[in-house]
Amino acid sequence: MVGIVGKPNAGKSTFFSAATLIQVPIANYPFTTIKPNRGIAYVTAKCPCKEFGVKDEPANSICDEGTRLIPVELVDCAGLVPDAWKGRGLGNRFLDEIRKADAMIHVVDASGSTDLEGRPCPPGSHDPLEDVDFLMREIDMWLFQIVKRDWKEISKGKDARSSLEAKLSGLSMGRPHIERALSDSGLEHKKLAEWEDGDLMRFLSRLREISKPTLIAANKMDLPGAEEGFEALRRRGLRAIPCCAEAELALRRSAQRGITNYKPWMGSFEILEGAALSDEQRRALAMIMERVLKRWGGTGVQEAINSAFFELLNAIVVYPVEDVEKLSDHRGRVLPDAYLVRGGTTARDLAYMIHTELGEGFLYAIDARSGRRLSGEYPLRDGDVISIVSAEKRK
Repeated sequence: MVGIVGKPNAGKSTFFSAATLIQVPIANYPFTTIKPNRGIAYVTAKCPCKEFGVKDEPANSICDEGTRLIPVELVDCAGLVPDAWKGRGLGNRFLDEIRKADAMIHVVDASGSTDLEGRPCPPGSHDPLEDVDFLMREIDMWLFQIVKRDWKEISKGKDARSSLEAKLSGLSMGRPHIERALSDSGLEHKKLAEWEDGDLMRFLSRLREISKPTLIAANKMDLPGAEEGFEALRRRGLRAIPCCAEAELALRRSAQRGITNYKPWMGSFEILEGAALSDEQRRALAMIMERVLKRWGGTGVQEAINSAFFELLNAIVVYPVEDVEKLSDHRGRVLPDAYLVRGGTTARDLAYMIHTELGEGFLYAIDARSGRRLSGEYPLRDGDVISIVSAEKRK
């Protein structure tokens, strides 16, 4: 799951609505989002149907003219304000949602037209880098107070490292994350009982970076001052994607209403013949084309979602089939499933994901492209189409 985070009025809820087409409250004032909203968006990948020259029949995903859409979960967390970790602005309630996120998309107002509290201000008058720094600080302080309140028990126990792991496991932070953060912080050989507050904060900040990787959706790129804000984010070395969530939402709704031919991965649109448009609507679409699509190559929403899963989480897409010749499942459906898995997942791992008995009886897998047998330890590659042969299937 990926969390959509940021301060109030930066465009988080608009981004979420554009990605999921779920209607949520959107307004020009702080705390419009009271409860975290959950919804399904899609990552896009090249479907192998055209490569193999087959007509596919997706079951767990969608194929749109050779583009496979794989469902993923997003959660829209309410805007955070300074001192949210203390509970200000209902902060603790929404920071709690972040514990379940595997990565975050931080929606930042690149135009600088909202202050740190989310209140409107003249474009360019607020530095978007402040938004990045403050939000990371809020999450770090939230983590710090969670761990610190039990630190005596954690640090002085017989197995302090295990106690620390147990405490952090509820935040979706596992042993590999913890070990890497300890090493990166220079604390792997220092006893927890000897840690000072600065050591704990340094460790937790690095742990947050590792376990909750974040990219920046530099939003409101159609407004004055946004390009300067975007460049400032890039100069900092941040992974930032130029974005205009409002344009994406307008285009997706226009496609729903039969006004345009638009798909999020297209980067362009066409007004459908016979579409009834007012002069105002035509001007709005023309502005989106000139200020957003031609300037930035797209609205950035789909790119941000894809980047969160494929880059931050190192995900790949694989296509398991039963009949390697027909590329079908037991019901005869061609290329029915697209699995989004972490890089490093093996053929045997995939077998267990599909069904426990398939994993337990795993013999080998077959690469549909080459016909080559693959061992259980074969690391899957993005776009693989494979059939799993098990003792169960051979009975």
